[in-house]
Amino acid sequence: MAESDKNEIFLSPSPHFTYGRTTDNLMKAVLLALLPECVYGVILYGAGALVTILVSVICAVGFEALFQKLTKQEIVIKNCSAAVTGVLLALVLPPTTPVWQTILGALFAVVIAKGFFGGLGANVYNPALVGRAFLFVSFPAAIGATWIDPATDAISSATTLSQIKTGTFTANPSVYMQFFLGHRAGCIGESSILLILISFAFLLITRVIDWRAPLAMVATVAAATALSGGDVLMALLSGGLLFGATFMITDYATTPVTKPGRLVFGFSCGLITFLIRKFGGYPEGVMFSILIMNSFTAFLNNLTTRKYGYGRKSKKTEAAKCIKW
Repeated sequence: MAESDKNEIFLSPSPHFTYGRTTDNLMKAVLLALLPECVYGVILYGAGALVTILVSVICAVGFEALFQKLTKQEIVIKNCSAAVTGVLLALVLPPTTPVWQTILGALFAVVIAKGFFGGLGANVYNPALVGRAFLFVSFPAAIGATWIDPATDAISSATTLSQIKTGTFTANPSVYMQFFLGHRAGCIGESSILLILISFAFLLITRVIDWRAPLAMVATVAAATALSGGDVLMALLSGGLLFGATFMITDYATTPVTKPGRLVFGFSCGLITFLIRKFGGYPEGVMFSILIMNSFTAFLNNLTTRKYGYGRKSKKTEAAKCIKW
């Protein structure tokens, strides 16, 4: 049968347009942007961080390939999306995370949160955050209460956000600089704000991400913190706010495709993050805020999308119709 005689129908999730960038290139750009955080995390936290990153990436890629083979799908691990999920998952985990828990997190991220929903582009929730949420809820002692202080190499159970929440943290200019450069306890990739800002600038300049959702999220947290009388600088420098705003809230599949939708999405994530930090039982709210708002992405797309081929109705147009009738 000739190629032109074939009647083939291809089904894929929206959006249905392209601007010359392939998935492979986009994912490789994200991996390149994540490289500084990976290197610095290993330098700061040692071999444990390196093991966590390697195990997470290898397992994410391996589990996705195995799932696609078992479900008789085309194996597409070459697009690097599974590798990105593996790196992101590792960078939002503590460097002390047991290997077997990292394996479980990677399995949950690429199979449950991504594969079961239809694969790349069809998943509702950010896979890396789902993997971390699964580990956080299942093993809170290992994921949310064990940290390495790079200054002393000692294990600590208190984070800066928890100290801020209880009123036992005192900030000064040297502490601000320490947090900005990243010499502090935390998840592997969330420590250095300087490196995260460099990655953000790179992704923005190369047009891999859009600025609206990240800026709306960070600005909302800053404004809400200021209005509540909190320390705005520490709210921005501590926790995973800027990492989440750079790499998680900009995920193509789980965030709105429209510009107004992204602004609303970012504002809502920022507000929920602040509310959890201020009034919730957890010191950090970035992960939960993004996952909660992932549930509203389709609604925001429907609410803010304009039909292609139809212009915006103006008051003059409506008035002319009334006069005609």
